[in-house]
Amino acid sequence: MGEQSPVRRTRSRRAVRRNLRRILLTTLVVGCLLALLGGWLGLRGWQARGHLENAASLAQDLSRQVLDGETAQARRTLEALQQQTAAARSRTGDVGWRAASSAPYGGPSMSAVRELAAGLDELARRAFPALVELNPRTLLPSEGRLDLTALRGTLPSLVEADTAVREVRDRIAGLPSGDLVPSVEQAVTRLRVELNRLAAATGVARRAATLLPTLLGADHPRTYLVLFQNLAEPRATGGIFGAFAVVRAEKGEVKLVRQGAATDLNTFRRPVVPLTKQQRALYTDLLGIYPADVNLTPHFPTAARLFREMYLRVVGGTVDGVLATDPVALSYLLKATGPVAVPGYPKLTGPTVVRALLSDTYQRIEKPAQQDRYFAASARAVFDALLKRTLNPQAVAQAVDQAVTERRLLFWSAHPDEQREIVDTRLAGVLPERETVSNVGVFLNDGSGAKLGYYLHRSAELGVGDCRDDGSRELQLRLTLRSSAPASGLSESVRGLAMSGDPYTIRVLVSVFSPVRGSPLNARLDGRPVPMGGGVERGRQVGVTSVDIGPGRTRVLEVSLLTPPRSSGEVGLWLTPGVTPWTTRVGSAPACGR
Repeated sequence: MGEQSPVRRTRSRRAVRRNLRRILLTTLVVGCLLALLGGWLGLRGWQARGHLENAASLAQDLSRQVLDGETAQARRTLEALQQQTAAARSRTGDVGWRAASSAPYGGPSMSAVRELAAGLDELARRAFPALVELNPRTLLPSEGRLDLTALRGTLPSLVEADTAVREVRDRIAGLPSGDLVPSVEQAVTRLRVELNRLAAATGVARRAATLLPTLLGADHPRTYLVLFQNLAEPRATGGIFGAFAVVRAEKGEVKLVRQGAATDLNTFRRPVVPLTKQQRALYTDLLGIYPADVNLTPHFPTAARLFREMYLRVVGGTVDGVLATDPVALSYLLKATGPVAVPGYPKLTGPTVVRALLSDTYQRIEKPAQQDRYFAASARAVFDALLKRTLNPQAVAQAVDQAVTERRLLFWSAHPDEQREIVDTRLAGVLPERETVSNVGVFLNDGSGAKLGYYLHRSAELGVGDCRDDGSRELQLRLTLRSSAPASGLSESVRGLAMSGDPYTIRVLVSVFSPVRGSPLNARLDGRPVPMGGGVERGRQVGVTSVDIGPGRTRVLEVSLLTPPRSSGEVGLWLTPGVTPWTTRVGSAPACGR
């Protein structure tokens, strides 16, 4: 080839520079959302990002101020927050940004940012004003009484806030995933998580404003059983229903009128409520005969209904609902109340109450009747503190939220219309019968006849396998059970019946509930195949096996399960609450066919 002329070389260099600029611009489009349309759009994107970051910081301040009852300051914060979200929405909602949203590379991310800004602005304008004007103290008792008129007055605002939150949550949930730049993908994921939490909170507040006036006797007096689950002897919902209290509510005033122990109800010759064939196959008649066995099933409404019927047959009267809690939930509440004095016994504090009630009691107090008196005195002291002390709403909200999240606070109403309102919440203690997520349940029942559950530590991993031809997946559950029990020195109350053969060995009956329309496949204990008993409960296949854990030992149970065809790839774990939190790890995968 001949040498190029100077003019051609100049044109060639210009062409190279033009191509280089195009390549650089394309790289920026893919790698940086804010540079999609060059400097002008990049500046607006940068401004929008700044406004959204400011809004996030203000939202945190607003949350704290609302819970602390700092209404005047919260109003000012809300005004500033609305200015930031409106500015972000304006920056991402004009013609230029909308046109950029149609671009082949960065368009989906641009569209997602626009939806994020619009959603946050909707929350700031529609949901947050109602929450700012809400006085959290209307949700707490004062001098033993809840102001039901004030509580009912909050309902319209809470309904508006809850509606707005759910609309925004569904809007953000509908955004496409997989085609977004990483920073936007992360922002969408974080907002989805926060919106789910916010929707749960506003839903609880709305239900509280709707139901609490009736539940607390606004129209007619109400009577409830409060059951205390003894986690030292595990049952599927937590622990045996050891002690109970009877509370009466009338026009917002709540009084503790009776206390007792499950042993006061004795036993029955036949089930107090007819059991289904499926229930008998899994639990025998024990479920309906012994008060301590009504929660062998993890289905709390069944356990509550059975215990209520036993109480009515022995004591009589009326029971409108059943509430269950445990010492760990009490430890959360004691962080809000502060230490509570128990006449004749040491003070109860958040850090010490679990050990005091579930370990020290059995080591220091041998006679069951004296143990029951201590439990009753402790329950009354905490009850009085909750009703009569001036509490921080934020601290109470955090305690209740944690207890409900861990399913340590359960409620069943004997009134069907009320039960329908709560059945889809964690408070109900009900595995969903229709699910978009493949939920696996791991529920533990003591087989030792002892109080060794205090020393039981557990972890669970749930992995998701590949799709089969029919769109189902194999799930791998790995359950690790460890005993920190000593090899000697425990009292007779702790050793109990020693049904495992060794008074220091924990025997646990593990029930694994498959996803709806799924099934357990096989099990291995410490790497060796182990048989599993079978059954069905409320549409779920159940595999059951017994595991003995000696002092200081660790056992590993692995269970393979099958999901139904065309499962989503998302999985969830439902677990029996224990003395210590579970350590969990849950996987996920794309839906089959995607």
